[in-house]
Amino acid sequence: MPPAAAATAISVVGLEKHYGSTRAVDCLTFDVVCGEVFGLLGPNGAGKTTTVEILEGYRQVDSGTIRVLGLDPWRDAARLRPRIGVMLQEGGLYPGLRPLELLRLFASYYDDPEDPTQLLDTVGLSDATRTTVRRLSGGQRQRLSLATALIGKPSVVFLDEPTAGMDPRARATTWRLVRDLAQRGVTVLLTTHATDEAEQLCDRVAIVSGGRIVALGSPAELTRRGPTEEIRIVTASGVSVRALATALGVNESDVRELRCGEYVASTVSTPSRIADLATFLREHDVTLVALEAGHSSLEEVYFRLTAEDAK
Repeated sequence: MPPAAAATAISVVGLEKHYGSTRAVDCLTFDVVCGEVFGLLGPNGAGKTTTVEILEGYRQVDSGTIRVLGLDPWRDAARLRPRIGVMLQEGGLYPGLRPLELLRLFASYYDDPEDPTQLLDTVGLSDATRTTVRRLSGGQRQRLSLATALIGKPSVVFLDEPTAGMDPRARATTWRLVRDLAQRGVTVLLTTHATDEAEQLCDRVAIVSGGRIVALGSPAELTRRGPTEEIRIVTASGVSVRALATALGVNESDVRELRCGEYVASTVSTPSRIADLATFLREHDVTLVALEAGHSSLEEVYFRLTAEDAK
């Protein structure tokens, strides 16, 4: 993580934004230091996109003080935009152009851009130079969108769901690129629904719910704040939550099914309880894939803190 004394790249103080009677962003305050990878997590409608669009200079604030690289994104947009890169989850690419043509076009907007051919290779699209944008796969378009965000050698990069639709190899390549950007001193603010991505990439994470920040800190700090007495169980096939809770000797409400075959039980992993679990799985002929006791995962913290938004 960048040192605490590092210069501030993004400063948000008391940010509010309304759409009619709806308060999309409710007094958000946070900062991001230069060279930091900062994540915004939250359900759809939590205010993430509105916040990022304000930081990029595409929306005006109702109240609050916003600075990106010391500039007001709305009033100083012409000075700021050459210094930032924006990766959209969808759109922004000309469907009739080929990737190299598109990057050369974007490069022409900057005084000192990256080399388009080299950047295309960096994002793993060298073999798609003859394919028009409209014929690229979703994951390929995501990689091309990332390249357009980086072509101007930005000081701050905004990434919206950067690995959505990517295969595992492309995802790993993108993660490596993000880490390389941070090592070069580039500030990265990303929004993602993938908690494992945030846990792997982000120096700090802000979890947003109902337009407010409900948790802020490093992934390690956020997971340590959660309950430590829990068991994480992964099975080869799904089991009844009620039956699993009975086997562990806890209330059904103490067992959460993250997805089919993956469960978290809020209880102490005593030897007798683990033995009871093994007996339960044997009786139901269910294979245990993984068993872990300790701190909450970032995903579990996220689910717990955004439960109201999910209703």
